Amino acid sequence: MKSKELITHLFEACKDGRSVSQLHSQILKNGLISNSLFVTKLNSIYTKYSSLELARKLFDETPDRTVYLWNSILRSHCREKQWEVTLHLFNNMLSTTSTMSDKPDNFTVPIAIKACAGLLALRTGKTIHGLVKKNDKINSDMFVGSALVELYAKCGEMGDALGVFEEFPEPDVVLWTSMITGYQQNGNAEKALSFFSRMVMDEGLTPDRVTLVSVVSSCAQLMNLGAGKCVHGFTIKMGFDTDLSLVNSFLNLYAKTGSIRNARNLFEKMYEKDVISWSSMISCYAQNQKPDEALSLFNQMVEKRYDPNSVTLVSVLQACAAAGNVDEGRRIHELAKRKGCELDVSVSTALVDMYMKCSCIEKAVDLFKRMPQKDVVCWGAFISGYAQNGLANESLGIFRSMLSDGTRPDAVIMVKVLKACAELGILHQALCLHCYLVSSGFDDKVFVGAALIDLYSKCGNLENSIRVFEGMNQRDVVVWSSMIAGYGIHGFGSEAIRTFNRMIESSRVIPNDITFLSILSACSHTGLVEEGFKIFDEMVHKYQIEPTSEHYSVMVDLLGRTGKLDKAMEFISQKQVPSGAHVWGALLGACRIHQNVEMAEAVAKKLFRLDPDHAGYYVLLSNIYAVDGKWDSVAKIRNLVKEKGLKRTPGQSLIEVKSRLHTFSAADSSHPEFECISWLLRELEVKMREEGYVPDVDFMLHDV
Repeated sequence: MKSKELITHLFEACKDGRSVSQLHSQILKNGLISNSLFVTKLNSIYTKYSSLELARKLFDETPDRTVYLWNSILRSHCREKQWEVTLHLFNNMLSTTSTMSDKPDNFTVPIAIKACAGLLALRTGKTIHGLVKKNDKINSDMFVGSALVELYAKCGEMGDALGVFEEFPEPDVVLWTSMITGYQQNGNAEKALSFFSRMVMDEGLTPDRVTLVSVVSSCAQLMNLGAGKCVHGFTIKMGFDTDLSLVNSFLNLYAKTGSIRNARNLFEKMYEKDVISWSSMISCYAQNQKPDEALSLFNQMVEKRYDPNSVTLVSVLQACAAAGNVDEGRRIHELAKRKGCELDVSVSTALVDMYMKCSCIEKAVDLFKRMPQKDVVCWGAFISGYAQNGLANESLGIFRSMLSDGTRPDAVIMVKVLKACAELGILHQALCLHCYLVSSGFDDKVFVGAALIDLYSKCGNLENSIRVFEGMNQRDVVVWSSMIAGYGIHGFGSEAIRTFNRMIESSRVIPNDITFLSILSACSHTGLVEEGFKIFDEMVHKYQIEPTSEHYSVMVDLLGRTGKLDKAMEFISQKQVPSGAHVWGALLGACRIHQNVEMAEAVAKKLFRLDPDHAGYYVLLSNIYAVDGKWDSVAKIRNLVKEKGLKRTPGQSLIEVKSRLHTFSAADSSHPEFECISWLLRELEVKMREEGYVPDVDFMLHDV
């Protein structure tokens, strides 16, 4: 008896692998190895302080295994996520145990079901569920019920999960939480919040931290800031506001809903922060157009000796991309190399995206080629990167390489490819892509339809744009905006306005800032001044949308195209905030159209202060002077451009002939058929002059 008492105390004294081995020796010496309680406890502490391998060795050497010993070894393998081993042992247990007392109990079954969930082994899980039904004691156990709900939820079978839940007349918090988490993880956030409301309001149960994390995640999925704030207030009232995982979920909510002020206030008040907290706040800044703040916070994080993980690096690289800060991006790249995560698919994708957005194409290509694995997101970053750098044709080539590589595109990739094709304006390519969309089942996606409408419009085929638009069962604000923009591009301002009115009158879609930009541009292209001002007034006063510099630029362009330069200047002066270069640039362009030299000089002075390195503004002013015969002023502008070392980005023309794309730029003689093309152009010019054509050279661009 004394030896048993001593051994019991020794169990409590074990703190490491060596002491466990010594205790094992004592149990063997005292002949207590057949004691099922001691063997079970020894098995458990082997796993805790030594290794699972030694625990398994002890289990295999034990001839008489109780249900407690089985549960101990099953739990150990399950904890290490060795799901297949866990199920293999569970099957052995079913086939080898003979007495009812050693059969699986209500502690065994949840372990086996968890292993099924880990493997997404729905069929095996349903088999175990069938066994559970035969044992009333196990079937009524809420831990078993929660495990079954989690299994069905992970396998996307929320109907079966609900069936299990409804079998319990008084489900506890764990079971309610399993349902709430299941709905949230399966993308049904509204149902998750509905269950939470029933749990608290109807049943009067108090949620725990795990419940609240799922509820906050549901609010984030729905982008429902109001509901999230209510849950935050409830959390503070419950005294859970110091729980780190829960506070981090609120940071994520505020980041996703663009509530920077709430996120910052919460972050600054946190008693404790971990790498997730810092990463969430950095992501909040990066995703909400505050890249400089994101980079500053990252530097603070490093200074305070928090070790950034791959999620942190992805967020800070997104900030570098948004800020165009390639030097900081390179520094993060070196850090990723030191941490050994440079070629992790998420980090390398963020690096490719950053280098592309900073126009470091060679670096992006080098990294992309070295990536051992490429997922669809990485291919998407590479495709859009080429298009962003004016290499839309190469972008389509990358898309073909992706297909050859065996990677199936998703709808997001297809939108990027459609946008690249729109940059080229190749109708034949657009038709091919449309066929691919239909055959691949992407044509029913609303945002793909919007991109397709835009593509056909930019390829000069408005009829196909209308056909796609009218054939869509669902139309969101992006679809309507694309169709309105299409009419505007083709000069059908009145039709654009009719479509805008149709959207407001016949659907629940509310126009956004892009919609108004599209309709105002349509008015500008067709000289509909009164209609444009009426719509602008509606945007500001009826829809409470604050105009951006793009809106003001379009309105100035609208007035300028119709010769109302004084009204355009008055419109700019009425702005409460200073106008940006885009707005003044639109007015300078109007001055060139109507040859108003005096106003052009005043506008150019403002532009040279706002954006002194934009060569295009100097070119515009130079050509205004040239048309007016002020060659001394032209010479001054030319010298100023040379002193500043400014260069214009050469314009390019593209033409598709027999499914082949040909590119031309000014003074470019590299085309293999240049001589033949030049001869044909000269012949055409002679013929045009014979028929009375006189070229208008007033707006010929003079090289500065």
